Amino acid sequence: MTALAPTLQLFFTERLARQVQASPQTVTSYRNTFRLLLRFLQQRTGKAPSQLDWDDLGAETISAFLDHLEDSRGNTARSRNARLAALRSLFRYAALRHPEHAQLIQQVLAIPQKRFDRTPVSFLTPAETSALLAAPDSGRWEGRRDRALLTLAAQTGLRLSELTGLTCSDIQLAAPAHVRCTGKGRKQRCVPLTPATAAVLRAWLRERGNHPDQPLFPTRTGRRLSDDAVERRVALHTQHATQRCPSLASKNVTPHTLRHSAVICTASNRVSYVSSAA
Repeated sequence: MTALAPTLQLFFTERLARQVQASPQTVTSYRNTFRLLLRFLQQRTGKAPSQLDWDDLGAETISAFLDHLEDSRGNTARSRNARLAALRSLFRYAALRHPEHAQLIQQVLAIPQKRFDRTPVSFLTPAETSALLAAPDSGRWEGRRDRALLTLAAQTGLRLSELTGLTCSDIQLAAPAHVRCTGKGRKQRCVPLTPATAAVLRAWLRERGNHPDQPLFPTRTGRRLSDDAVERRVALHTQHATQRCPSLASKNVTPHTLRHSAVICTASNRVSYVSSAA
């Protein structure tokens, strides 16, 4: 076993879990970053992950990996920078444990983040949201699951990590109906549910059965849906919804688009309410 494998394991068990007490969302994000990196290195070097050493992770290789994320996986500059932040965290931890690789580590830490232009916030109109929610096939188990997920996302504006992290017990349908989640920065929050959303979730929970500690939105095998899987499902349903609502063709619809749509709709409703009250 090389020096990379035990250091990588200690980074998760000692640094993230014990020292900084990172949130489950952060741990998952870092894990996905290193999984992509190890897969990239195996294809590039022909070495299995257990055979990789620090010399295989020079600044040139890390830069090539970041370019690969953009060119081959279609990641944005923002996503690239998030992956780089995870790598920097690992290399800062390694600097204290492997001074013999100080120069290599310093070169990686010197890789700059990529600058990017901030794009306008994209959101869906009520008609576009309705078309998207109607797109999943209710005759199939996956379709009913996806409709419940999209309905919850569109009404509450939960982040993708919050949606995939929900368990069945996080949904409370007794009045007042609400969903509990752990959000960014490990903050606990509670979001009320509309009667329409509660009805969809009530039907889905009835189909899921009484499994309070299991994922609210699982795969066929019962595992938690990954972020990538949700993104693929949203893209698929958007493609189908475009036939009913052609304006969707001009929009890049992602799970985060639903979050923006929910926030904007909430703000619009508040303005309408204040205006009518005045």
